[in-house]
Amino acid sequence: MNYPFLNGGGHIAQIIASYDWTGTSLGAIDSWPQSLKTTVSNMLRSTLPMVALLGEDGVMIYNDGYSVFAGRRHPMSLGSRVCESWPEVAEHNAHVIRVALAGGTLAYTDQEMTLLRSGRPEQVWMDLDYAPILDEAGKPFGVLVVVVETTAKVRAVQQLRASENTFRTLAQAIPSQVWAADADGALTWLNEQVYRYSGTQPGQLTGDAWTAVLHPDDSARVTAAWRASVATAQNFEVEYRIRRADGAWRWHIVRAMPIIDDNGVVQRWVGTSTDIEDQKATASKLQQQVAERTAERDRMWRHATDVMLVASFDGWITSVNPAFTRLLGWDEHEIIGTSLYQLIHPDDLQSSRAEMTSLAQGQTTFRFENRTLRKGGGHAILSWTAVPDEGYIHAVGRDITVERAAAEEVRRTALKLQQAQKMEAIGKLTGGVAHDFNNLLQVISGNLQLLASDVRGMPRAVHRVEQALAGVTRGAKLASYLLAFGRRQALDPRVVRIGRFITGMEDMLRRSLGEEIEIETVISGGLWNTLVDTAQVENAVLNLCINARDAMDGVGKLTIEVGNALLDERYASNHPELAPGQYVMIAVSDTGSGMSPEIMAQAFDPFFSTKPEGKGSGLGLSMVYGFVRQSGGHVQIYSEPGCGTTVKLYLPRSTDIEDAPAPPEPRAVVGGQETILVAEDDEGVRATVVEMLGELGYRVLKAGDAASALSIIDSGIPIDLLFTDVVMPGPLRSPELARKARERLPGIGVLFTSGYTENAIVHGGRLDAGVDLLGKPYTREALARKVRHVLANRQHAGQLAAQAALVTQTARGAQAAHAVQATQAKQAAFAMHAAQTVPATQTTHAPQTVPATQATPTTQAPQAPQAVPATPPSPAAGRRILLVEDEPELRETTAELLALLGHEVEACGDAASALAALAACPFEVMLTDISLPDLSGEVLVARALALCPGLQVIFASGQTPKAPHAGAQLLLKPFSIDQLVTALARP
Repeated sequence: MNYPFLNGGGHIAQIIASYDWTGTSLGAIDSWPQSLKTTVSNMLRSTLPMVALLGEDGVMIYNDGYSVFAGRRHPMSLGSRVCESWPEVAEHNAHVIRVALAGGTLAYTDQEMTLLRSGRPEQVWMDLDYAPILDEAGKPFGVLVVVVETTAKVRAVQQLRASENTFRTLAQAIPSQVWAADADGALTWLNEQVYRYSGTQPGQLTGDAWTAVLHPDDSARVTAAWRASVATAQNFEVEYRIRRADGAWRWHIVRAMPIIDDNGVVQRWVGTSTDIEDQKATASKLQQQVAERTAERDRMWRHATDVMLVASFDGWITSVNPAFTRLLGWDEHEIIGTSLYQLIHPDDLQSSRAEMTSLAQGQTTFRFENRTLRKGGGHAILSWTAVPDEGYIHAVGRDITVERAAAEEVRRTALKLQQAQKMEAIGKLTGGVAHDFNNLLQVISGNLQLLASDVRGMPRAVHRVEQALAGVTRGAKLASYLLAFGRRQALDPRVVRIGRFITGMEDMLRRSLGEEIEIETVISGGLWNTLVDTAQVENAVLNLCINARDAMDGVGKLTIEVGNALLDERYASNHPELAPGQYVMIAVSDTGSGMSPEIMAQAFDPFFSTKPEGKGSGLGLSMVYGFVRQSGGHVQIYSEPGCGTTVKLYLPRSTDIEDAPAPPEPRAVVGGQETILVAEDDEGVRATVVEMLGELGYRVLKAGDAASALSIIDSGIPIDLLFTDVVMPGPLRSPELARKARERLPGIGVLFTSGYTENAIVHGGRLDAGVDLLGKPYTREALARKVRHVLANRQHAGQLAAQAALVTQTARGAQAAHAVQATQAKQAAFAMHAAQTVPATQTTHAPQTVPATQATPTTQAPQAPQAVPATPPSPAAGRRILLVEDEPELRETTAELLALLGHEVEACGDAASALAALAACPFEVMLTDISLPDLSGEVLVARALALCPGLQVIFASGQTPKAPHAGAQLLLKPFSIDQLVTALARP
């Protein structure tokens, strides 16, 4: 049939005319409304791909342009429902129909879809326009779709962008100089090689600014040639000189070509600049060298284990052998044309350039070492042998990285050993000097103290004696510095929180350093405790602060920092004397002149000082070093000239609780009538101490060496105390003399004295257990107090031994009658309690709980054992008692006596053992001496009460506590068994 509205509709019009539309929602073609015929007629005559989706089911009618777009879906799509024809985009089309039938329009630009028009998934892009088709009543009954495929355009844009990115990426990666210009010849982009080579900043050469690096003689010629190429769209290739970053003019060959689109229009220019200075000079010679190379030489080149390379005198690498790649990782194509200086460690550049200059002058290189960069990171140490030849350097490099590391480790170890031996030798020397010096000071001090009593009432003489004693004190301080450096001093460590201690020093430091020094103290939170001698810490910090003040010429800022520090194994490996672990750090920093490495290397040496003569002893840092090392710590100096100095002290962390501060209380000087044997090799010291002891009322025997002292002991003369120097001449050493004396006189007391103990009785900076030491030089008061303390311990031991024997004898005598008396005793006790016939005031007098300031020590002779009741008071029996006493004989005797009294006793010789026992099991009573080898009894009590708050504490000592202790009792040695029983009976 002939349908006029289909005329001129092309091939699709014929298909429409012959199609049976009765099976669709449109019905027979003859019944189509005029609005539909008009829409189809217009669509068929359009050159754009168009399709009409008619009715709610989207029956498809399209033109020839759309049939091309539909691919294999044509002609089956004609007259079909759109969602069935294009199932892969059914949801999209359903949405479009709903919008259009509601009167809406839609438009999409470069819409991406995946279609199966060719039988396989295909990614396409389209511009889509959707408009409703209206019937005669103006109601939408379909959708008119204009489909313009933009896949080719989108892909072209993507490819263009990818090409541009690829170009710039490659241009940046290659070692050549690459640039780009717009169609008018203005430079728009240059890679980093251009800027690096010319020494300019990015952006400085764009536009026409690139002519700034052209040689003036070449500028006009080059710019004219460039304008001509831009005007004619012809390739550009010109040789001219470009200024390098170091100012040298070097020949380059510069090439550029236009990028032309399909229409023959220039879009942009791409160009390269290649340095041909060296190539021009060496091209012919290089070709000759390659031609003359023999097969044998090639084999050596390929199979050598050492690195071989050829480079110009300017350092441009022209050839490397395979060993270069095996050792350093760089492939040949990556390294050829690269400057050798790019591979050399920055610290070796100057010496390497100098060596290259020497080679350029005809010299030969032998065993020149530098560090060369590995591709994977790090540097290899190469030992080079090189010779110049016809403008090139031929070099062979041997890898000595491992050898050098081993040699460096040996060198460091040797230096550390040398330093340790030096410090040890100086320490022994200074210790010996300090010993003799302390003996001299003791002679002077002793005689001055004796003289003080002779000139009492003579003001001028008293003043002179006091001045002389002050000089002795300063000398003693100097000697203590020597001992501190030599790590030979006996420390008195306490657990402290250094932050609080440093804060407490601020006022003293401000007075000592002056108003012109700004002091800042920084204390970290959560600070750990440390076990140190606080007096030595104060000396160390004060010395560091004074050094800082002097370095700042009295004006500047001083910073004291205290914090926690963790020194790991890596750090400790560089300091063999240091154990890795947790430390408390004290850092003293100044804004002074700083120190050079040469001065830092000697800073800890005794008597080394940079101060003017008379302004310093050179022992301050030596003392700090020795004290910290003896405390198990570490010292490190950080300084640079003009940048100030920081000295860091690392002290080992202690996990114990902090000891409460205990200020010393003055005590009266007390003498006695006992017999004392003085063993002292220095005649002057011996004379003064004998006289001082005589003035205190003691009977004194004297000996010049240990052998003579032992002879006096063997003579049978009663001796109460051996007072002996630690360092004595002759084959018999003082500790051995003390041992033999105790064997011959079991009850004898021993007191050591010395200005230098070596390792005889002090180990690890602490006295051995059960040892009493009086350091030289000492005062008359210190001598009297220490002698009295040792004698009190001896007397108490003897008294307890006698009382223990009496208790044993009484207990055995009463054992037979105990069964008969038990019932009577209970009845009598019950009757006495019921009748209350005995008031509390008539019971045995118990020692009072008194603070230390209320206790007055007196000279006591050994008391006769008192009668001990067969049955001790019941409140004192059967208690768990912790006994802490460092004298072995006294500890054994007291423990035996307490056991005979019916108590369960655990005896310890020092505070550490006592604390461990308290932590292991509970005790009701702790009976402790005040003078202990590791911690004082007062510190022990503070820690014990922290562990066991309800613990009953009894001080059993020849001296009174330095500070009051609430609830503690005091038994002055020697005490009777009644006093002991009564003390234990107190709740």
